[in-house]
Amino acid sequence: MHAADLDAVLAIQLACYGAGFVEDGALIARRLAAAPHTGWVAEHEGAVRAYLAGYPSVAGKLTPLHGEFEVAAPADSLYLHDLAVHPDASGLRLGPLLVRHAWAHALQAGLRHSTLVSVQASVGFWERQGYAATEPDGAGQQARLATYPGEPVYMIRRLPG
Repeated sequence: MHAADLDAVLAIQLACYGAGFVEDGALIARRLAAAPHTGWVAEHEGAVRAYLAGYPSVAGKLTPLHGEFEVAAPADSLYLHDLAVHPDASGLRLGPLLVRHAWAHALQAGLRHSTLVSVQASVGFWERQGYAATEPDGAGQQARLATYPGEPVYMIRRLPG
């Protein structure tokens, strides 16, 4: 993902999310600057149709909705903050493609886990990718989870290797 992709990323957000989930372009640009190697886009027919934004983190720590990326050093986990596929690209398997690309990057970086917050009834998708629900540790992380509308679920996956 590059700065030139931000308009497409925002358009995909608007097509996929309710108003409470849409994060503004300035925040996404700051996140991209904080973690420039862990944001990816997928194109179809010459247009960005999906994206995945994450960052190196520590298992058990999550980002609140509308929060800044807090890149960990050292990190043991790739936190996947946002995966979205434009509805027009549904069925093309762009989401799983981006997730597997992220895992390969994480393994190359020596990370052992991938974590995320599942929202908008996406738990089944993430379970099919090998993630399992887990409770975040401590009141602070529980409070971060509570920033997400609906029924958010913190999930983790051990990476092979």
